[in-house]
Amino acid sequence: MRISELIIRAIDWFYIKPVRAFLPRQVFRYAVCGGVTYILFDPLCYFLFYNFIVAHRYFDLGIVVVSPHIAAMILVFPFTFFVGFWLNRYVAFRQSPIGAGTQLFRYLLSVAGSVLLTYAGLKFFVEVCGVWPTPAKMLTTLLTTVYSFLAAKYFTFRHAAEH
Repeated sequence: MRISELIIRAIDWFYIKPVRAFLPRQVFRYAVCGGVTYILFDPLCYFLFYNFIVAHRYFDLGIVVVSPHIAAMILVFPFTFFVGFWLNRYVAFRQSPIGAGTQLFRYLLSVAGSVLLTYAGLKFFVEVCGVWPTPAKMLTTLLTTVYSFLAAKYFTFRHAAEH
């Protein structure tokens, strides 16, 4: 049995009657995959990168100085990008007739929108509102969730059967 099938079985085990009444299975799977990726995996990676890899340092790249919270966001991006794509393709939207290459390119475009929203959110919450970087990242991620689901459902994995 493939790992995606094990993940689906684990997720569907929690797809019980009260949840089934108001959430379609595909939305539930997407929410769980997104929750694992963006509520657990992403903030944990961000915390580790911000505190131990970036170590609260500013990076002078010659033409621009990158603040520590933005540097950590940039470094964490490839990890969450590929984990998120894999979970969406093989768990949440697995019945999409669109090829993997096209999906990956579309996912890159939709994620680019999320990155811009995240960048703006981090700049706003950390530099304007004075919120600590990790909670600011978590708050910003919550604000991009609706955009991400709509982009995945109606653009990246369009026509995915709800199976």
